[in-house]
Amino acid sequence: MSALTPPTDAPTPTTDKITQAAMETIYLCKFRVSMDGEWLCLRELDDISLTPDPEPTHEDSWEDLTDLVEQMRDDGEDPNYLMANERMNLMNMAKLSIKGLIESALNLGRTLDSDYAPLQQFFVVMEHCLKHGLRAKKTFLGQNKSFWGPLELVEKLVPEAAEITASVKDLPGLKTPVGRGRAWLRLALMQKKLSEYMKALINKKELLSEFYEPNALMMEEEGAIIAGLLVGLNVIDANFCMKGEDLDSQVGVIDFSMYLKDGNSSKGSEGDGQITAILDQKNYVEELNRHLNATVNNLQAKVDALEKSNTKLTEELAVANNRIITLQEEMERVKEESSYILESNRKGPKQDRTGEGQALSEARKHLKEETQLRLDVEKELELQISMRQEMELAMKMLEKDVCEKQEALVSLRQQLDDLRALKHELAFKLQSSDLGVKQKSELNIRLEEKTNQMAATIKQLEQSEKDLVKQAKTLNSAANKLIPKHH
Repeated sequence: MSALTPPTDAPTPTTDKITQAAMETIYLCKFRVSMDGEWLCLRELDDISLTPDPEPTHEDSWEDLTDLVEQMRDDGEDPNYLMANERMNLMNMAKLSIKGLIESALNLGRTLDSDYAPLQQFFVVMEHCLKHGLRAKKTFLGQNKSFWGPLELVEKLVPEAAEITASVKDLPGLKTPVGRGRAWLRLALMQKKLSEYMKALINKKELLSEFYEPNALMMEEEGAIIAGLLVGLNVIDANFCMKGEDLDSQVGVIDFSMYLKDGNSSKGSEGDGQITAILDQKNYVEELNRHLNATVNNLQAKVDALEKSNTKLTEELAVANNRIITLQEEMERVKEESSYILESNRKGPKQDRTGEGQALSEARKHLKEETQLRLDVEKELELQISMRQEMELAMKMLEKDVCEKQEALVSLRQQLDDLRALKHELAFKLQSSDLGVKQKSELNIRLEEKTNQMAATIKQLEQSEKDLVKQAKTLNSAANKLIPKHH
């Protein structure tokens, strides 16, 4: 950056102040990180020239320059502008990091470990995203900024994350909250649940407000976009060994050289692109197959629960039927006793009718109670029968759904087999083409050798012809000399 030139030959205090203000403003603006296709572009705010135009008068240009510097200082000191610029930069870096990690991992074709450079850069970018706008907590040692606090909230939102949190707390080598946060990110990526956990955390902004400023990345739309981009990492298999790894003292610095555009970079061949596409489809099908297996297992568990409930209802129905039969038998017995009592009352003396009348009223009361009990049992039986019919209908629908899922799974497996066959065929064609090219190159070499041999032979024949012509001329001249002598 060129220095400022004052309107006079000798520097003045005003000139020095303006120069310092301009330099500080450019420093505050820093760089803008933008996307150029699939590469990173670092653009400095150099569209404002700090060198006065020599053609206009010194007085006017110096006033314009002062206005520009004051405007740049106002923009640089606006905290909302700076935070928005930082959020955009971090989001673009996250896009590049995730995309580069997925492409390089698929091309590598093996399980990633902690020494893989794109994976290390991804964790560095995620750490910067989680630290953006983080509130400082005051402790007896001073102020402390750590993203471990928000990550601890995930286990309250998603119960599956409790296992990761417990594992991080049990690791013996971690002594700082930063190290625990880094270990948590690695375990979540290994579990292929990082996107799910981040979405659950971002949706609870009322909880995040305790840890982040209102204009932090996790509180704005950029955080939700990054959480959506993390879904693509489910196709990556990673394996980390946390024991013995020093996560507390690592320095998180983004290496921009991995994403800067190289003008001499060359694209891969068409065959490599097809193989990469096939690998992407294979990983997608495997992920879909895993989800379908989980769905089938859940449906199978529901079917088992319904079968147990159906068995229990059948047993209860059998008990209710036995109870109804018992009540019917008891009702018949009560009817017989009542009829017998009536007949005995008609035949017996009048003095016994009073006691028999009381017994008859008691029998009628007992009969009424038994009748009401029978009606209640019949209503309960009808309710159990309707519930059983509903359960049978639900079981049929679940069985139909399971059959459809199994058919879809079979078709996906067939597609996976077809893709594997296509991959082998492409590999065989590639080998065949390489072999054909090699044979053609050998044939060209042999043809060149034969051509050289024929050229040498032609030269020899031409030389022999010249020699024969010379000999013929010599013979002719000798013959011409001999002919006059004979005459």
